[in-house]
Amino acid sequence: MDQRTPVRRTARAAALVLLVLTTSTGCTGGVEGRPGAAGLRDPYFPRLGNGGYDVTHYDLALDVDPAAHRLRGTATITARATQDLSAFDLDLVGLTVDSATVDGRPAAVHRAGQELTLRPDAASRLRRGSTFRTVVRYSGSPRTLTDPDRSQEGWLRTADGSVALGEPTGSMAWFPGNNHPSDKASYDIAVTVPEGLTAVSNGELTSRRTSGGTTTYRWHTAEPMASYLATVVIGRFDTKESTTADGIKVFTAADTTVAADSARILARVPEVVKWEAERFGPYPFSATGAIVERTGDAGYALETQNRPFFHGPPGAGLLVHEMAHQWFGDSVTPGSWRDMWLNEGFATYAEWLWEADKNGRPVQGRFDAAFADDDNWAFPPADPPTAADISQAPVYGRGAMVIHRIRQAVDDDKRFFALVRGWTKAHRHGNASTADFTAYVEKTTGQDLTELWNTWLYGRSRPASKG
Repeated sequence: MDQRTPVRRTARAAALVLLVLTTSTGCTGGVEGRPGAAGLRDPYFPRLGNGGYDVTHYDLALDVDPAAHRLRGTATITARATQDLSAFDLDLVGLTVDSATVDGRPAAVHRAGQELTLRPDAASRLRRGSTFRTVVRYSGSPRTLTDPDRSQEGWLRTADGSVALGEPTGSMAWFPGNNHPSDKASYDIAVTVPEGLTAVSNGELTSRRTSGGTTTYRWHTAEPMASYLATVVIGRFDTKESTTADGIKVFTAADTTVAADSARILARVPEVVKWEAERFGPYPFSATGAIVERTGDAGYALETQNRPFFHGPPGAGLLVHEMAHQWFGDSVTPGSWRDMWLNEGFATYAEWLWEADKNGRPVQGRFDAAFADDDNWAFPPADPPTAADISQAPVYGRGAMVIHRIRQAVDDDKRFFALVRGWTKAHRHGNASTADFTAYVEKTTGQDLTELWNTWLYGRSRPASKG
C-alpha cells in the first residue's frame, strides 16, 4: 500500500483540498491554468508519465544506508511547462514526501497510488513555455517492484548494498519524476554511502569525497536519458577507469567476488564500442563502461545508459547486445513501450552480426534458427498483447528477423548499414516510434515494403516460406 504524506486537516479543509485537486479547467484557487494529465496513456502502462510539462534536468542527491535499507533524497527537477499549469503530477511509489517547493515556494502535496500531485501556491504562475524548478525532499525504505512478467525492479537489496533498475517502471521507486521514455533529460546524481562502499551511476564520475565516515560520489549525464535507464548500484566493487582513442571515458565496476572472472570481458568494452560504432554510427555518449554484480543479486542484465548492468560476468554476446542498446533504446529511445522491438530487435541483430564477424557464423543461419523457433511466433513484435509480453521472445528474435528482412530487401550491405547509421543520426538523443521507423526505411530505400511489414512485423502467423 502506498504511503501518504502525513498531514492533519479538518474535514472542511480536506474537502476543499479535494475540490481543488479534482478541478480540471479554468482558474482554480487563484492559480491560473489547469492540472497536467496524470498519465500519458501508454498502450501498456497508461498511468506512467505525466502531462503538462517536459523535464530538462534532474539533480538527485541521495543519502543511502544499505544496512538499514533507508534512503533520504532531494530531487531538484527543472522543467518547461507545455501548458498553463495549476497543478502537475510526478511518479513516485512508496517513499514519504517530507516537503515540496515550486520555484522556492511551498507547494501543496497530495498522494494517490503512484501519483504525487503538486499544486503551487497562488503566487506561482506556471505559464506555457516557462521554466520552473521543483524540489522534493523524501525518505523511507525504497521498494522492490514486480513487473507484469514477474521480474523484479525498482530498488533491489544485494548482499553488500543495493541496485536500482528501472525498466519499465522501477525508477519511481527511488526518485520522483516523469517516468515515461518519451520525456528524456540530463542528470546529476550524487550518492552518499558509508565509507568503504562504492556508488556507481550513469555518465561521468565528476568527484568522490570522503568525510565523517561517508563517501559521496557525483555522476553527471550530459546527454538526454530516459528515466528507466537511470541506475544507482551500491556495494564493494573493483573499478577501472580509462579513455578510448576517441576520447570516450570508460568506467567499469565489478563486485569484488566476480572481479577476477569479469576482467577479461570488461577489457573488451572499448573493442565492442568501436566495432558497433563502425556499423551503427558514432558512439552517442561521452562515457561508457559496465557494471557487474554478483550472480543472484538481480535476475537479468539491463542497458542502463553509458554502462550496462550485468547479473554476473557476461559472455561476449550479451555484452554486445547491451552495448548495442546505447544506440538502440538509449540514444534512439522508443516513443512508447509498444516500440520495444526497435530496441531489442536491433540489439539481437547486433549479436548476429558479431557472431558473423568474429566467429564466422553466418547471419542467415541465425535467422533460420529464429524462424524455426515457435516462441518467436507467439505474437507480432510490434503488437505484444499485454504488458507482460513486451520483453518476450518475438520482441527479440522476430524483431531481429525484421531487421534482416530489411537488409535482404536493400540487397546491398553498404546501403543497408548506411540506412542504419542514418536512422541513429536522424533520431540521436530523441524518441522514435515504429511508424517513424517504417516511414524512414521506405523513404530511404524508395521501396514500398508493406508486405514486409504485414508479414514480419505485424503478421500473426508464420509465413509458409522464410524467403
